[in-house]
Amino acid sequence: MSGVLLWVVSPKENANSLLSLMPRIGSPRRSKLCSRLTFSTGVLAYSGAVAHPARSSEEMVYEVVLKQAALVREQSRVKERALDLDERIETDGLTNWDLLNQAYDRCGEVCAEYAKTFYLGTLLMTPERRRAVWAIYVWCRRTDELVDGPNASYITPKALDRWEKRLTDLFEGRPYDMYDAALSDTVSKYPVDIQPFKDMVEGMRLDLRKSRYQNFDELYLYCYYVAGTVGLMSVPVMGISPESKASTETVYNAALALGIANQLTNILRDVGEDARRGRVYLPQDELAQAGLSDDDIFRGKVTDKWKMFMKGQIKRARMFFDEAEKGVSELNSASRWPVWASLLLYRQILDAIEANGYDNFTKRAYVGKAKKLVSLPVAYGKAVIGPSKLTKQLVSR
Repeated sequence: MSGVLLWVVSPKENANSLLSLMPRIGSPRRSKLCSRLTFSTGVLAYSGAVAHPARSSEEMVYEVVLKQAALVREQSRVKERALDLDERIETDGLTNWDLLNQAYDRCGEVCAEYAKTFYLGTLLMTPERRRAVWAIYVWCRRTDELVDGPNASYITPKALDRWEKRLTDLFEGRPYDMYDAALSDTVSKYPVDIQPFKDMVEGMRLDLRKSRYQNFDELYLYCYYVAGTVGLMSVPVMGISPESKASTETVYNAALALGIANQLTNILRDVGEDARRGRVYLPQDELAQAGLSDDDIFRGKVTDKWKMFMKGQIKRARMFFDEAEKGVSELNSASRWPVWASLLLYRQILDAIEANGYDNFTKRAYVGKAKKLVSLPVAYGKAVIGPSKLTKQLVSR
C-alpha cells in the first residue's frame, strides 16, 4: 500500500485510475517538447542514500533533510544540463513555451480532478508556485500508479529501474513526455534535490517485495519513502515565510512529520483493505506485545486487545500531526491553506476510526462533506495567522 501525498492528499482517495497518466516505461517515446533532445534507455542500478544498517531510520532520513535544507538556504542550484526554453523552437506550429504551458495546464487538470480540495488551495499561490506544485503532484501520482494502478501486476523491479532512469533524465533536462517536461522545468527553477524522488521510487520497490514490517523503525522508513518524501519535494516550491524565525531544518522536519502522520493514518484506516490483499502494515513486534498476530487481523474481529492496540497507534499518529503543526505556519503565507486543510482533514480520519469503535476491518473511516466544509474556513483562519503568533498559540496549549 503506497500512499503518495503532496503534504496534503492521498491519490488513492479517488478510486478511478489515472489510465491516461500511466507512464510508458518499456520503450520511451519522445514528447514534442523534447523532439530535439537525446534520450538514454539504460537501466540505472539502485544506490540508496538512506540505506545503512548501523543507524536508525530517523537518523538516515535526517541526512536527506539536512541536504535538502542546505539547498534551500543556498537558494540556487547548478544544473549540468537544463532545458533550453529561451530558444523558441517551432514544433508543429507551437513553440517550446506553448508546449510547456500546455504541460502545466494538463498537470493542473489532473490535480483538479483527483485532489479537489488541495487544488482550490493552490489557486491562492502565485501562478509559478502552483504550476510547480501541480507538476510534483502528477509525478508522485504516476509513481504511485505503477504499483497501485490497473497495471500493477505487470510492474517488475526492472520497470521501476527504468522509471528511476527517466527521473534522472528529467532532472538533467531530458524529459520523455509532457508531464516529465513540466517537472523538469520545475526542478530547474527551484532548489529541489533528486534524492526524495529516488527514495519514493524505492518505496514502490518495497511494495513489490515486502508485506510485513518487524518494528516501527522499519515502518517509519517506509512511510518516509512513500509520503514523507513529498514534503521535502514541495517545501522549496511552497516557500518559507520571510517572517519565519524557525530554522530551515525545523520546517523540513515538520513537512516530513506531516507525511509520516498522513501515511500512518492511511495505514490505520486501511487495515481491513490491506489484509484482504495479504498485507499487514503494522509493526509486528508491537502486535505481539499486545497479544495479537496477523491471524487476528485476517479474522477481522474487534476485541479489547485490538482496541487497546489501536489507541496506541492513533496516539502516535497524532504526535506526528502535532509536530507537523509547528512547521505549517512557517510556510509562505500563500502556501499555508492547502497544507493546513490537509492536516486538519487527515487528523479527523483518526477521530472517525475511534467513532467506528476501532473497526477498521469492515468500516472505512472518512470525513464527511459537512465536516470538510467546516474545516476549510478553520484551515484558512490558521493560514492567515503569522508564524510568530501561531507558534505562541501552540506553545501555550
